[in-house]
Amino acid sequence: MLHLIKLSVGPKDVGQLRAIQARRAVAEPPLRHQTRMMPKRAAEILTGGSIFWVVAGFVQVRQRIIDIIEEEWDDGTRCAGLVLDPELVPVAARPVKPFQGWRYLAPEAAPPDALASAEGEGAEAMPERLRAELRSLGLL
Repeated sequence: MLHLIKLSVGPKDVGQLRAIQARRAVAEPPLRHQTRMMPKRAAEILTGGSIFWVVAGFVQVRQRIIDIIEEEWDDGTRCAGLVLDPELVPVAARPVKPFQGWRYLAPEAAPPDALASAEGEGAEAMPERLRAELRSLGLL
């Protein structure tokens, strides 16, 4: 198994990413993210891999990659379509420096899923301003 990591460009928080993806899933199903390069190690990714999204400078959530298909952009340029499970799974947030494109992420280097509290609500239930402050202090 192998994962991908990618910057989420545009959304300022996970809520915005979720809303954008929900609209996209309805307008052009199935939910997918198009990227210029086709992963050469696609077979490894499709054995349970996820895409880990870096939002606002922190890896915060992951989505399981269901399929990787060849597609074309409107101008006819070929691209890869990463077909995604719509569920955004919170992970233990950690800072990530900016990079272009996507990168392979080995399972042992991937952040673990965030643990939910006894009430069933994890850090994602906190207001974004509070989460940002906790992240800046290295507490989240």
